[in-house]
Amino acid sequence: MTKLSVNINKIATLRNSRGGNSPDLIKAAIDVQRFGADGVTVHPRPDERHVRYQDVRDLNAVVTTEFNIEGNCREPKFVDLVLEVRPHQVTLVPDAEGQITSDHGWNTIVHRDYLRDMVALFKEAGIRVSIFCDPDPAMVAGAVDTGTDRIELYTEAYARQFTLDPAEAIRPYAEASLEAKRLGLGLNAGHDLSLENLAYFSRSIPWLDEVSIGHALICDALYYGLENTVQMYKRCLQPAQPI
Repeated sequence: MTKLSVNINKIATLRNSRGGNSPDLIKAAIDVQRFGADGVTVHPRPDERHVRYQDVRDLNAVVTTEFNIEGNCREPKFVDLVLEVRPHQVTLVPDAEGQITSDHGWNTIVHRDYLRDMVALFKEAGIRVSIFCDPDPAMVAGAVDTGTDRIELYTEAYARQFTLDPAEAIRPYAEASLEAKRLGLGLNAGHDLSLENLAYFSRSIPWLDEVSIGHALICDALYYGLENTVQMYKRCLQPAQPI
């Protein structure tokens, strides 16, 4: 079954809004794992507006499932942090400075040589590498040449179109996913996946390895409770049962 990694950035955002340590980010990471999450994701940014660099170090001691650190590898401080912590996975995202949230994948053809060097650096440290990609078979094919272990499909476009036409929304992702499967790449997905659209996505692409979900899951937890919400998302990832 596809694994669920819970992105806890928004818990850190809430903590930072008042100072102090409430809610407790470390306890949240322990709890989401206890509630059934298969991993914990963080995306530290240079301005530390949510997850701080020291948070990542502290979290490394309590994440017993899978630790996934996302971020912009053009930021030297980020690279140093990942090599220090050595998480299970690093996801390379081409964020611009000051960007509110991720909004595009890498051009794996234009940036092939740069990405090849970064992938080799992290893999030498024993870290699995995933590259954030748009749902374009050409970008998927380009990712193979970087030596990456996986790609993560950027799913905002899918989420935006899902309510209008689910079949059309999934089409480019299914095509890109088939290319990844053909080329032997592992496959992750993330960004704006929710209780509304996750089951359709995962059942349309049953070889999906992992999704990382933060904003929607934390918002749902305000109404349903964190433990219940994690389980609800896990159920969305279960294979469809035959009638």
